[in-house]
Order: sequence, then C-alpha cells, then structure tokens
Amino acid sequence: MRYETPGTIDSAVALLAQEKGRAYLLAGGTDLLVRLRGGYIEPDLVVDVKRIDSMRKITAEGGGFRIGAAVPAAELGEHPGVKKLWPGVVEAVELIGSKQVQGRATMVGNLCNASPAADSVPAMVAAGAIASIVGPQGRRNVPVEEISTSPGKTTLAKGEIVESILLAARPPHSADAYLRFIPRTEMDIAVVGAGVSITLDDKGVCKAARVALGAVAERVLLVGPAADALIGSKLDEAALDKLAAAASAACRPIDDKRGTKEFRIKVAGVLARRAALIALERARKSK
Repeated sequence: MRYETPGTIDSAVALLAQEKGRAYLLAGGTDLLVRLRGGYIEPDLVVDVKRIDSMRKITAEGGGFRIGAAVPAAELGEHPGVKKLWPGVVEAVELIGSKQVQGRATMVGNLCNASPAADSVPAMVAAGAIASIVGPQGRRNVPVEEISTSPGKTTLAKGEIVESILLAARPPHSADAYLRFIPRTEMDIAVVGAGVSITLDDKGVCKAARVALGAVAERVLLVGPAADALIGSKLDEAALDKLAAAASAACRPIDDKRGTKEFRIKVAGVLARRAALIALERARKSK
C-alpha cells in the first residue's frame, strides 16, 4: 500500500486518476482506518488530503461560508459565523461520533461515505449546500443531494474529489434545524434523521422551505411535498400535519435491528414536524 500526502488538489486528483488499483482518500480517517484495520478494505493507494490548504479552511464567501473537505467537525462546531448562519448543519455535524471522533471526522467524509443514515447530510441537503468537485475534467458544482446514489455509492467519477462545501448566504428571518432518533442518548446511528430549513416574510409567513430525511431510503431524500406544505403558511397545525404526512409518505425504509419500516415511517413525520418548529422559533429571532 502506498501512502501519499499531496500539497495541492491537482496533485491529489492526478494520484487518484493514475492509480490502477483501489484508491481511497484520507481526510479525517475515522471511517477509513476502522475499515482498513478490520480487514474490510485493502487499499493500493491512500491519499491523505490534510496538507491541501484549500481543504483545511473555513472561508467567508458571498455572505456564506465555504468549508474545506478536511475541516474537522470539532472546528466547524466552534466557528461562530457558521453556527449563527446555519445552526442546523452545525448541530447535525456535532452528532457524528464522540467528542474524540469529532476532532478528526469531517462533514465531507460523512457525505462521501454515502450512508443513508449520515447525520450531517440531511442537514446539508435542507440547507441547499453545494459541493465543489475537482477532477481530471476540471471543476463542477453539484447540490449535495446528488452525491450519494445508494449505500456506499456516489456519483463521483474516477479521480474526482469533493474539495469543499458551500453553505450560502441566506435572507433575513431564515433558520434551519436537525433532529434524529436513536435508541441511545448519544453515539449511535440514526434510525431516522430530519433536516428542515425555512425563510419567513415580514409577516411571519413561510416563503421558502426545504425538508430532507435520512435513514428512510437508500439515500438521503429531499422531500418537495413536505416543503410545499409549509410554504404560504405560518406553520400552523394544519400545515404541520401536512408536513408530517408528506414526510412519512416519502419514506421507503427497510426493516433492520434498529427499527421497523412502520416505525421509521411514523417517526419521520414526527421529527420533521419538531424540526420545523425549532427552525420557526429560530427564524423569528433571526435578522
């Protein structure tokens, strides 16, 4: 196994593109190293991207923030600007593993593992986050919801790397929230996750919304009908009931040891409703 530590994104892309065997990226390594030591993977090449400057920074951009792919969850959670603008994304990222794991784990690693139960992904999808991808054919920007296709599978081509995530600026009276259900109080895999982002007008009426669900399908779902249930309302009981029903209707989960199909379908509606109310309270306080 070769271990490379390129200093530029172009060098990293070239290494991946030229490798004929099994190549893996190392950002935080909290998933990769466990799989390697457990014998689940046998890489021919590991490319450590932590020395690439653009992947280690959080930078202000157009009123929002660009988050490098190798920025640890702990660093993101301590950034006052990101916490103020996108609190739902930050609270989702802070649910990845333990405090120790968060010192290494990254939001982009969570995305590219392509787990349907990844905590940060529904929050990013609800936030309308954009992934900046660099590859042999150049650069492209892709909505986060288009990255994963099924468990462990992504739309990334050979040699492509997600360099960063853009969390854009947002209008006044906007906020987001993320909730998950787990059997324990912490350090567990989501049985269901729900991210909601809303924008209110000056009269308190919802004029824009996005709703995303995790662990209820083969990938994270962006649920348009659930968002439509909120738009044009003040998030009254009738609108919240429609939201919950639409969220549940969108689910296509599996039965496993952590939850049944019926349980996940029910809980998805409940969590979407609760997350919407948290986002509403935050949006009313935002400027």
